[in-house]
Amino acid sequence: MRDRRAERHQETVDEIVATAWRLAGVSGLAGVSLRELAAEIGMRPQSLYTYFDGKNAIYDAMFAQGCRQFAAGQAAWELVGDLHTDLRTIGRHFVEFCTQDPVRYQLMFQRPIPEFEPSAESFAISVDSLAAIQAHLASLGIDDPRDIDLFTAIGTGLADQQISNDPGGDRWIRLVDEAVDMFVAHVSSRARAHPANREGQRR
Repeated sequence: MRDRRAERHQETVDEIVATAWRLAGVSGLAGVSLRELAAEIGMRPQSLYTYFDGKNAIYDAMFAQGCRQFAAGQAAWELVGDLHTDLRTIGRHFVEFCTQDPVRYQLMFQRPIPEFEPSAESFAISVDSLAAIQAHLASLGIDDPRDIDLFTAIGTGLADQQISNDPGGDRWIRLVDEAVDMFVAHVSSRARAHPANREGQRR
């Protein structure tokens, strides 16, 4: 049998989160007001506590939703086992995902709310996505933690530049393939120069 009460509760939770995203898009994440949020939904501010413990709990639900959205796109990647091709696929998806919604990008990859930390459950979604990327990169020979850090820094750097300097455009998105090629050339060159170090790391 359907639990209609639970369904209505979830529908309200979803509405609160969707409204919080919309308000954050106008006033910024830090500018989300529980009073305004409640008014937009048509309830009293204190009634929000029936669904969330406070504003940080709402941010946590938003963070988790963003992570699930990234994971859903990640599941659709067509990876073929070729280093350049797969890194380009991963890089494009990451930068495009980030630039599609700057507010979501800020919440997931920056620290716009100093007092907010995602819960262990929400953060685990992000960790699982990164672990899947790391595992695939390792299968392609990219297993040095420094290389993972560099690759993610390239992605966030391009996304940040796109959002900051060409919102709604593609000036930095178009640099993803070139940045990937530079990354692969750098990693390959270092591996050739220090083969013993690579073997030591794998052991």
